[in-house]
Amino acid sequence: MNLELRHLKVVCAIAETGSVTKAASQLGLAQPALTAQLQRIERTLGGPLFDRDRRGARPTALGELVLSRARVLLPAMKGLQDEAARLAAGGDHETLTRYRIGAVGGPVVAHMVHRLSAAQPDAQISTHASYYISELAGMVLAGKLDFAQVGVCGDALPSAEYGLVWQTIGMDAVCVLLPDDHPQAKNVSVDLAEMSDEQWVAGAGGGGLGDSFAPASAPAGVAPRRVLETDVRNCVDMVELGLAIGLCQPTFRPPVGLVSRPLRGAPLRWRLVLGWHPESQASRSAPKLMDHAQEVYQEILARNEPYMQWMRTDQIGGSSHLAAA
Repeated sequence: MNLELRHLKVVCAIAETGSVTKAASQLGLAQPALTAQLQRIERTLGGPLFDRDRRGARPTALGELVLSRARVLLPAMKGLQDEAARLAAGGDHETLTRYRIGAVGGPVVAHMVHRLSAAQPDAQISTHASYYISELAGMVLAGKLDFAQVGVCGDALPSAEYGLVWQTIGMDAVCVLLPDDHPQAKNVSVDLAEMSDEQWVAGAGGGGLGDSFAPASAPAGVAPRRVLETDVRNCVDMVELGLAIGLCQPTFRPPVGLVSRPLRGAPLRWRLVLGWHPESQASRSAPKLMDHAQEVYQEILARNEPYMQWMRTDQIGGSSHLAAA
């Protein structure tokens, strides 16, 4: 017997209900018929897929393997069928029905998903997180993702070696995350030269914030200690515990007890970009997604009133850095 998608649906139904009897009811089959079908599937695959007793059916190691594949294949086939039906019916070729978005942290993905869900309630939207731009770019190139939303430090865009189109969502000065009772917290912006003795921490990732910090500090006569890298939660914990001062984006919302302030003169800038393959079907919907991303980015940025005030008054950070975006 050759394994078919309907067999994978049987395996998933048993795993989801935890019972052959309940799965038979869900699938509209008689329980003996489903049991016989399961036995044929198990013979084809070479072993039992479930341990069955009075408490129900629990996947074996082989069953978990089959389930992991089935949970990828079945939604993919459903997406293929839906997309084929839309195209056969002469639907809008410019509108995607599936959005697979990868991201290296950042503030805009959740809001993009929210907007897409409202604009296209029937669209299939999935997200994938990674610390590394190279991983996400590779997944877009391989067709495993439609879009990659990443951040990079400075004026450069991500590497062109993957053949992706990269467009800027927004670019702003890097801010400092510090306790609200820190001496520098009372200022609208922070003078880097006055923080030469601090230990610094930044979020992990492929955007190069930690690597760019030392060269950007040199003109101020500052030689900072090595920038620690960790996840966002631990960055916040280190700042709260007084172990380090953080580097963050102005869109980051500090928890109670912490504040963010831009570095005076904007020695570091953070660029949020969206990437896609120019020959993919996703490229047709890229302008619409870019509009969503840029709009929500500005909405999120506007919540940081001290930063907005600084942009309106600081001649170095407030005007020139935005003009380069």
